[in-house]
Amino acid sequence: MVYIALFRGINVGGNNIVDMRKLKTTFESLGFTNVTTYINSGNVLFKDSLKEEKELARLIEVAVKRDFQLNLKVIVINSDQLNAICAELPSTWVKNESMRTDVMFLWEKYDRPEVLEMIEIKPEDNIKYVPGAILWNIDAKDYNRSGMRKVIGTDFYRHVTVRNVNTVRKLHQIVSEKY
Repeated sequence: MVYIALFRGINVGGNNIVDMRKLKTTFESLGFTNVTTYINSGNVLFKDSLKEEKELARLIEVAVKRDFQLNLKVIVINSDQLNAICAELPSTWVKNESMRTDVMFLWEKYDRPEVLEMIEIKPEDNIKYVPGAILWNIDAKDYNRSGMRKVIGTDFYRHVTVRNVNTVRKLHQIVSEKY
């Protein structure tokens, strides 16, 4: 099975610095194959045939602690989950100078449709829950008015990792082409 590990808080603002080549070596030391990293924000694609996502996340977090002395959280999804999330992303939702679209990958604690009731959704926000993620879109001019900005610093926010839609679509492309 093809998996995607999505780290929370790697190489952000000069904190939790992790070299992607060394991270690839860490993944290979765990017996994972076809390991590929994408950009510097902690996206790792790999193959494994023996474990489930929760077990993979635990193994990866332990190995990162061992190799980098960092307590980093990771969400591991499989390629079927990534396909399902991307299938629900409207093609008109993009990330550019006039629009912002993010995918908030959810830890199990918040992975349920009712999670939207915990978020202040403003009229400017376009938000959609799909299993494993919240898809969030807003015009760039309205970004500072978005209800999603109010989740920063909350318990909910500590249980997500966010990627912009361009990164998510590129990960999907890599899975489709390489695996």
